[in-house]
Amino acid sequence: MPRPFRFGVNLFRQAPAAEWRATCRRAEDLGYDVLLVPDHLGSVAPFPALVAAARATTRPRVGTFVLNAGFWNPVLLAREAATVDALTDGRLELGLGTGYVREEHERAGLPFGSPGERVDRLRRTVEELDRLLGSEEHLPRPVQRRVPLLIGANGDRMLRLTARHADIAAFTAARSAPGSATGLLPLDAGELDERVALYRKLAADRAEEAELNLLLQIVAVTDDPEAVLRPLLEHVPGLTLEQALALPAVLVGPLEQLVEQVRGLRDRYGFTYLTVLEPYMEVFAEVMARLREA
Repeated sequence: MPRPFRFGVNLFRQAPAAEWRATCRRAEDLGYDVLLVPDHLGSVAPFPALVAAARATTRPRVGTFVLNAGFWNPVLLAREAATVDALTDGRLELGLGTGYVREEHERAGLPFGSPGERVDRLRRTVEELDRLLGSEEHLPRPVQRRVPLLIGANGDRMLRLTARHADIAAFTAARSAPGSATGLLPLDAGELDERVALYRKLAADRAEEAELNLLLQIVAVTDDPEAVLRPLLEHVPGLTLEQALALPAVLVGPLEQLVEQVRGLRDRYGFTYLTVLEPYMEVFAEVMARLREA
């Protein structure tokens, strides 16, 4: 039997305390299972925001999506994670990635490094967190016996690391593209097929299967998909409307079509944990509601 669906929302808009609490409560009311915070300069600081999110709500888990490993000393990160898990009554999910924005590292006065160096840094961080948080002697102690670890991955080495360590394998559905405005370009369905197949091969000897996550980049209920996708078409040279609509991380069209697309993501790739960005929180809730009616 497939895992039941879980849905997360990545909250990143800075807001006064009352507004932040209201946003978190609204996400809970809409049915989101996980309230997530990214790790970018210019956005909210992850751990204080998660504690505030947990205090404002009762049901959702809270998590990072995802921490830039280069921003964090592993020993200090273990302290932060254990403290937040304790303060949220064991609701933390810890998401980690290599980081992909060079300018952020430079502003922070931290080394960015080559792709290989960033993967090595993340590997050392994961191994140190496993050692520290898995030790009964480490203080402070988390509430959970194991804080679930999510790793955001796409490249071969990252998928290998994810297969070995992650409780949640998060697929970015994007690849590095240094010349683009964001540094990333979307993967098409065939490319994502290949990435998921490689992950499954690398994870074949796991005792327990990981949960598979996908970040949806664009969500819109509309009868005019071209109008919604025009900025993406302008951003990616040569991408046609038909190709854009077929991208796994794009969910644009009539409501019933989107519901079927989400079911298709589960059937084709095994994605049962889907994350949306904060601007799409309300509209994706319509899709969630239909999926939970079935």
